Amino acid sequence: MSNAGETDALTGQEIAIIGMAGRFPRARSVEEFWRNLREGRDCISRFSDEELLAAGIPREELEDPRYVRAQGSLEDVELFDAAFFGLAPREAAVLNPQHRFFLECAWEALESAGYDSESFPGRVGSFSGAELNGYWMNLESSPRLREGGLDIRLGNTTSNVATRVAYELNLEGPSLNVQTACSSSLVAVHLGVQSLLAGESDLVLAGGVAIQVPQGVGYTYREGSALSPTGVCRSYDAEARGTVPGSGVGVVVLRRLEDALADGDTIHAVIRGSTVNNDGSAKIGYTAPRKDGQAKAILEAIALAGVSPESITLVEGHGSATELGDPIEVEALTQAFRSGTDRTGYCALGSVKSNIGHLDSAAGVAGLIKAVLALEHGEIPPSLHFERPNPKIDFAASPFFVNTELRPWARNGTPRRAGVSSFGMGGTNAHVVLEEAPEPEPSGPSRPWQLLVLSARTPTALEAATDRLAAHLRAHPEQSLADVAHTLRVGRRRFGQRRILVCRDREEAVAALESRDPQRVLSAAEDWEGRGVVFLLPGLGDHYAGMARGLYEAEPVFRREVDRCAELLKPHLGCDLREVLFPGEPAP
Repeated sequence: MSNAGETDALTGQEIAIIGMAGRFPRARSVEEFWRNLREGRDCISRFSDEELLAAGIPREELEDPRYVRAQGSLEDVELFDAAFFGLAPREAAVLNPQHRFFLECAWEALESAGYDSESFPGRVGSFSGAELNGYWMNLESSPRLREGGLDIRLGNTTSNVATRVAYELNLEGPSLNVQTACSSSLVAVHLGVQSLLAGESDLVLAGGVAIQVPQGVGYTYREGSALSPTGVCRSYDAEARGTVPGSGVGVVVLRRLEDALADGDTIHAVIRGSTVNNDGSAKIGYTAPRKDGQAKAILEAIALAGVSPESITLVEGHGSATELGDPIEVEALTQAFRSGTDRTGYCALGSVKSNIGHLDSAAGVAGLIKAVLALEHGEIPPSLHFERPNPKIDFAASPFFVNTELRPWARNGTPRRAGVSSFGMGGTNAHVVLEEAPEPEPSGPSRPWQLLVLSARTPTALEAATDRLAAHLRAHPEQSLADVAHTLRVGRRRFGQRRILVCRDREEAVAALESRDPQRVLSAAEDWEGRGVVFLLPGLGDHYAGMARGLYEAEPVFRREVDRCAELLKPHLGCDLREVLFPGEPAP
């Protein structure tokens, strides 16, 4: 039943992931998230009684033996750069942290992809899932703020996150908010894929957010709940008793693969197939999972991807660490994979919930980003807290093993491929099949000098952007300086505080940016966008033969116009002007 050695042809329905942004427990960026994953870090915060009392938890609640002092917390939830988005202080105050974080990450994801939504030549869609939280209760308790009832409602309902992004970023594609509980963000990704394939969108922002309010508190365990009594998430383990609540946000930028390849986009991974279905009523209860429903979603996604199950060597599972959920999930995976392979123990299985807890509406996109990073880096990070397999899971007879260590990811005759599952309470199942990105085409020749441009809304932000660019150039010597210059020029919004540097190579750029050499790094404040381009010929100075040779050799537009003029002048001059302008040997 094996055909893993075959290279499965592309179907023309592939979607490229060209940008990512996120904030997760103990990770302010996707890069920091990956470092935590590959180093096997447990990112759940655990609190002292003093911290919990200061957070407002009553002492009698802390004295309850069922109270668990753990949470996957985010840093700086109270912060928001409202002025960047042109929001007044009162608007920002009534805006839920979920709206704020998703909006900021949507902007960061577009910058990661190298696009400015206002100059992108096509329609940009937005799809998001969000979780209900208690921030609105804080607003209702304030007499000063609760007078604006509509503002509070619009700023706090989960049905306004995607449309808020569409308004603030001027997106004119479809804008949908998704509510399928824990699977919301992966369903949002699936809907973004469908929008691109249907031609409704040319670029898509998709993801989810779940931020608990307040942060920095624990929870009370109740028998039979999906939460862990120990504050530890042991996905697929014999001691699994539930997950830990967590907060986070993740956004990916999607584009049709053929368009991404044509425009030279950075491709982090490729979505080959995705599916969404529901369990229906053939299960023991509304909140219970169903094996056949999950298996159908997984099998259909694999079929749409046009690949063999044996070529998928990593599954980022739902991994809720519940006594009922984990065995059903592995049974469903095995049922789906058995359609194409009899092999056992070859596919790594893990769950990001063991690192950061259950992010509810953002759980699916967190798992997706983890799998994309694994594909991109060619490494499979460990799933944590697994010691003995759940006795109800027959791993020995399945294609799967729980991966507990960082390991290199071999190709074995096909591109690296991964499956990502997310199952929502209420039965909406989502599965995505990923493939590593195709090898990028090398950049073409460029001019010997590069213009690096930066802009920001404030002088402080401009300094921070300069530091980040210098650090990026140091950290990524593999990137072409010409490509960096191009992205800075066309893939960023232009703001009033501006800075430029003309340089020849990376070392020169880093040195000038770090020193802020005023002879090299030029800054100005200018909000006017209507400035044209002029070519000044002052007619003074020392002239010499061959003085335009550098421009002629390096700049195609300049060369084309000189050639055109030389041809026009030939009948009138009786010679080729280029022989005069560019003699064979440089003049003294």
